[in-house]
Amino acid sequence: MKRPEIMSPIKDWASLEACKNYADAVYFGASDLSLRARANNLKLSELTKFVAKCHEYKIKAYLTLNSTLYNKDLAKAEKIMKKAKQAKVDMVIVWDPAMIAIAKKEKVKFLVSTQANISNWQTARFYEKLGASKIVLAREMTLKQIIELKKKVNIEIETFVHGAMCMAISGRCILSAYLYGNSANCGSCSQPCRKEWILSDEEGNKIANEGKYFMNSKDLCMIEHIPALIKAGISSFKIEGRKRDPRYIATTARCYKEAVEACLAGTFTKAKAKQWKQELASVYNRGFSTGFYFGTPGKEGISYDKADNISEFKKEQVGKVVHYYPKIKVASIELKHRGIKLNDQIVIEGKNTFLEQRIESMQIKGKDIKQGKKGGEVAITVNKKVRKNDKLFIITNRT
Repeated sequence: MKRPEIMSPIKDWASLEACKNYADAVYFGASDLSLRARANNLKLSELTKFVAKCHEYKIKAYLTLNSTLYNKDLAKAEKIMKKAKQAKVDMVIVWDPAMIAIAKKEKVKFLVSTQANISNWQTARFYEKLGASKIVLAREMTLKQIIELKKKVNIEIETFVHGAMCMAISGRCILSAYLYGNSANCGSCSQPCRKEWILSDEEGNKIANEGKYFMNSKDLCMIEHIPALIKAGISSFKIEGRKRDPRYIATTARCYKEAVEACLAGTFTKAKAKQWKQELASVYNRGFSTGFYFGTPGKEGISYDKADNISEFKKEQVGKVVHYYPKIKVASIELKHRGIKLNDQIVIEGKNTFLEQRIESMQIKGKDIKQGKKGGEVAITVNKKVRKNDKLFIITNRT
């Protein structure tokens, strides 16, 4: 079996640091011409440096340009594509025919986005003949349909394996545009499907929905079915989540990498898959389902009781780094918001920093302590470089 690519979502430099040891490729935006325009914390001026850093880590860099284009966007699209070529991105993720034409004109490799709704082998073959290097299949395809399609084409195929699911066909939702004037197809979805709706008639009578969310789809999670996906010949496993924090990105990339490697080594077991799923549940999620892979999802695919994160754990800000001593790998922490103690699970994040570990040693003025109090300053041993003004969080249980 051929090893599939693990593709992680990226919103900033810290996200790259979080997944650099696990992902084979990352996808990201650097403009408002992508479906997660609000998640783009990377600037176009940083693109060359960011791609170079990806390549330094031996990670492929995919620039997302998959929004719907209007006349006013064409000049900007040309400019961005030229910049992508100069930055040596490995591929651009596109679907609008105009963006495909621009990519071909600039001789930039392109990957066809799930926005193209590729659901059959003839459409896949069309994009293959058009010059696409890879295609992302519609999320509404079953595993059986994917296997049938793969037998008919030579092009590499990519599918989503984890993350948020859209209640509409592969993101083709117009509710946000209709209700709020923010188009999901231009990267500005207001997610009306995640809201609590009340049914009323023209006389103002209302029907209580008892706090339920009837359009709130659960997240996709295919960690238990990695062997079947590899066997199907899927070339790339895509993780959704460009709006998620670095801890989510690190955890998802690591779990899916470990699952793939275990499968190829012949050591994949149900017990391991259960453990990975528990770890995935410890970061942002709306509950898990297998989406359309094994048929059209029913009510089990909807998270009725809560629209947002249901993870049992949360990040709580503690303070910030005020100094880092590289020779002894110690960081001085200002405990501005709350105290900490030995063995606490912490996360340190900054523009170029991501670190997750337990507190193994802590001191005040050279004296070992077990606990640091709010308002004080403590020194802790850290596993890798952190930077001044990086934020420190503690992982706590929500209950």
